[in-house]
Amino acid sequence: MRVLIVGAGGREHALAWAISTSPLLTKLYVAPGNPGTATLATNVPIGVLDIPALVDFARGENIDLAIPGPEAPLVAGLADALIAAGIRCCGPTAAAARLEGSKAFTKEICAAAGIPTALWESFTDVATALDFVSRRGAPIVIKADGLAAGKGVTVARTEAEAGDAIRALLHDGTLGEAGRKILIEECLQGEEVSLFALCDGTDAILLGAAQDFKRVGDGDAGPNTGGMGAISPPPGFPPDAQHAAIRIFIRPALREMAARGTPFTGILFAGLMLTGEGPKLIEYNVRFGDPETQVLLPRLAQSDLLAACLAAASGDLGKISLTWLDIACAGVVIASRGYPGAYATGAPIAGLGQAAAIPHAAIFHAGTDLRDDRLVSAGGRVLTVVATGPTLQAARKTAYQAVHAINFPDGIFRTDIGARAAP
Repeated sequence: MRVLIVGAGGREHALAWAISTSPLLTKLYVAPGNPGTATLATNVPIGVLDIPALVDFARGENIDLAIPGPEAPLVAGLADALIAAGIRCCGPTAAAARLEGSKAFTKEICAAAGIPTALWESFTDVATALDFVSRRGAPIVIKADGLAAGKGVTVARTEAEAGDAIRALLHDGTLGEAGRKILIEECLQGEEVSLFALCDGTDAILLGAAQDFKRVGDGDAGPNTGGMGAISPPPGFPPDAQHAAIRIFIRPALREMAARGTPFTGILFAGLMLTGEGPKLIEYNVRFGDPETQVLLPRLAQSDLLAACLAAASGDLGKISLTWLDIACAGVVIASRGYPGAYATGAPIAGLGQAAAIPHAAIFHAGTDLRDDRLVSAGGRVLTVVATGPTLQAARKTAYQAVHAINFPDGIFRTDIGARAAP
């Protein structure tokens, strides 16, 4: 099979790493890719939102299956355009991708399908939103309705903090169109986990679960990011609970989407809060997570991910079974100093060979570039350093050993990824 992965981050490097081992694969492309994907595939200099160019390339290279990584091209209609050109795509149409593109739409689906979620209301007016907060009190959650690269959520501990978030979105327009409508939700209490399912329009199979760490600093301090690390499996969410969550949160959503004439194909990622009343949905995402993918796929190393993605895109998941290794995986993101705010690029990075040579460790590139044959930083999140082990404690120890082998003085990372679960 000839396969095209769309994206340029650590998630796409991990996908290329997993897909490259499939006996079905004959040629692998990544658009636009990064220096890490270039070691496994042919990088193609096409941006993720250049849908006409991606479709032209896929048609010209006789691509059998496209696997989009990020959400933005899916919301913009990449899957629709590929399918119209006769190319299978393991990703939802734009109509189905509204599950991530609009948080208010997700809440409508939850109400129609009986899916447990936080109480909520939506607003487009500052005064009305502030009045709601004054009546509900804090803590309370403020969310931009649209896509915000993981940075559109404020868990406000005080009413003043909630007011600042509301004004920033609705008055100041800090997130542009994504924040012109906001949701205000009750603040769920508990452990947050990420559940991943592969869907074929009518059915779903479990891909696994992870827990990511969104705040930039140790102890969950500082602003939200796209993710500073992840672990798999997550504590307190065993396999039987994961399969139950497929029944509660995934299959009802698939039935409702199909009933609306917009069947969902691809990856459905449910962010869940494990509350005292049971799991509740925080949000849906319509693609692999980042950095969760980097810790999920090493645990699926004995399964053929390409065969599974092809079956999903073909509406034929019934014949697919996946095998999880009985190991733990920990991933630590190294980011550019200043992230998620302003940061510099072009800083040299060395020592990746030594880090990758550590047994059971792997390095996935995200914001990197090659300049004059030297690896340099080129983004906010730069690398994900991953390690497996028989226990989470062992995996963490190896991951941080590999982190410390990398010479990137301009990099920052959390020192406590998975620490609470493996003291």
